[in-house]
This record gives sequence, C-alpha cells and structure tokens, in this order.
Amino acid sequence: MFRPLRRIKQQLAQEECISILKQEVRGVLSVLGDNDYPYGLPINYWYSEDDGKIYFHGSREGHKIDAVTKHDKVSFCVFDKGTQTEGKIGLDYKSVIVFGRIKIVKDREKTVDICRKLSSQFNFGNDYIEEEIKKFSKFVMCLELTPEHICGKTVNES
Repeated sequence: MFRPLRRIKQQLAQEECISILKQEVRGVLSVLGDNDYPYGLPINYWYSEDDGKIYFHGSREGHKIDAVTKHDKVSFCVFDKGTQTEGKIGLDYKSVIVFGRIKIVKDREKTVDICRKLSSQFNFGNDYIEEEIKKFSKFVMCLELTPEHICGKTVNES
C-alpha cells in the first residue's frame, strides 16, 4: 500500500524513527485543504509511548479542522536538528514521515491531558500550564493521528 523507500541505504530502522518522534516537538502536518490543495502547517505535537499515536492541539476552528473533518488521511514530517560533519558542506539529519488517519478527540478530559503532556515538553512549569489550561481549554481541540506507515531516512544536504 505504501511505497518502499528508494534509497534503502539511508533508511532508518523503525526503532530509530520512533526515537526521533519521541525526542522532537515540532513537525509539519500535511492535510488535503481547500479546493484539494495540499496544506502543510508547522505544528507542535506529542508522541504517546502508551498507544503509539501522535497528538496535536489547536483552535476548534480553522483551515486545519475543516480539512481533517473532510478527509482523514494525512502525513506528518519531523526531522532532527542535524549534525555538521567536519570537512563536509551541509548538515546530516534524520527525517521521519508518518502516514495515517487523523480524528478529533471528543473527550474533554483526554483533551486536557493531551494539552498537559504536550506543554510539559517545553519547560513552561506546572503553574503556568495549569493556568493556561484553566483559561483556554474550552477553546482548544486536540487531534489524534493513528500511524499506518512510518518511515525515515538519513539525509545529507550537500
């Protein structure tokens, strides 16, 4: 159903892909947007080790919500910060692409829990997070991405 990676020597093991998803906090979520144009948006996320799903938060309205309500197939791309190898031009970095289905989280308690876990990645402090949740949780909607295919590779920019 999904294409195999063409450059097999650069392919990352599944465990390494998951490790990158757990370590990073930002990626690009791509959906089928207005008039069937691809819509890619930079977004914070949280990877749940408990269920292997990826969670996002944002407004209850907008282009992203309209798109995922209409079409649940998405892709999500994440890449690490990369490393500079002495004597080489460009960075070596690892990227992961997740293909899957996305849905709106309807349970409010789960939404608040996701917001807590996502926010805790940024060292805002518990008091700040709880205050923000108290003020804004009624306006927040979370999305749950269930991966169907995860692949990754090492890339050299030069």
